[in-house]
Amino acid sequence: MFTGIVEETGVLESIKGSVITVRCKKVLENTKLGDSIAINGCCQTVVKHTADTFSADVSDETFKITNFKTLKKGDIVNLERALTPTSRLGGHIVQGHIDCTAKYLGNMKFQVENSKYIVYKGAITVNGVSLTVSGLDGNVFSVAIIPHTLENTNLKHLKTGDLVNIETDILGRYVEKFLSISDNKIDENFLAQNGFM
Repeated sequence: MFTGIVEETGVLESIKGSVITVRCKKVLENTKLGDSIAINGCCQTVVKHTADTFSADVSDETFKITNFKTLKKGDIVNLERALTPTSRLGGHIVQGHIDCTAKYLGNMKFQVENSKYIVYKGAITVNGVSLTVSGLDGNVFSVAIIPHTLENTNLKHLKTGDLVNIETDILGRYVEKFLSISDNKIDENFLAQNGFM
């Protein structure tokens, strides 16, 4: 589990077959084999590390769903280590399980195929960065971003048309699941009993 507060940016060293290698520094402090590090918001398991790199095995599903398929040597990626029990939760609860990619339209606007779980003023993760949705028009959403976040993440390098990884807030999916019954209709009694009606 992560917070969406990027610890550092790293440089993609290579993608060879299913193995991705990233050059970095801070996230390697006390890192052990088997630890989780989010790369552009996508949770990956460290299978090898040196003093200044770590490698992870990437599944076919991850290549299919994330922007990993467009990454190349030298690209800047956002990095965050998994939470520890004593970590502050400065962003929001982030699983590191990417839902989809979105196309960058410029001016911190993004287009997704389905905005079902994106809500105005709700939390969203873009390339692993915890952000607030500041606008939503159909399948196009915009995010609020402060200068510090822009300067310290790879979002400052985005060009129109780039693909970014998107993880929507998990709470929306749980609410949907709790509100549906076997025939996929909303349970009106549940809604009324819990103050939704």
